[in-house]
Amino acid sequence: AQMEESGGGLVQAGETLRLSCSVAGLRFRELAMGWFRQAPGQAREAIGCIDYRSARTTAAYAASVKGRVAISRDSAEWTVSLQMSSLRPEDTGMYYCAAARGGYCSASPSDYAHWGQGTQVTVSS
Repeated sequence: AQMEESGGGLVQAGETLRLSCSVAGLRFRELAMGWFRQAPGQAREAIGCIDYRSARTTAAYAASVKGRVAISRDSAEWTVSLQMSSLRPEDTGMYYCAAARGGYCSASPSDYAHWGQGTQVTVSS
């Protein structure tokens, strides 16, 4: 299985971030796909997840991102996307996509079997 994030980099506070995750070697339509982030010295934090039952079902886990996050999936392109608006310097970190075991969303990293390598996002003030 291969998963690869793209779209990270240096962004200005207040701007909108768009990340994409490509998936290969997995049964994409049966997967729940999550987005996580990790700042230096901190634990990996769940941003949100979209499950396989409905492409419109999205859970935003982290309180700091609620109201600013949208997650979508494109089964034809085997990609899942993360959009985060009104970026803040505290949104800086490594962002990861992950595929959950069993096809159901979870906020716990241990429930995810497959991970991308991550993409760095740095928000400047």
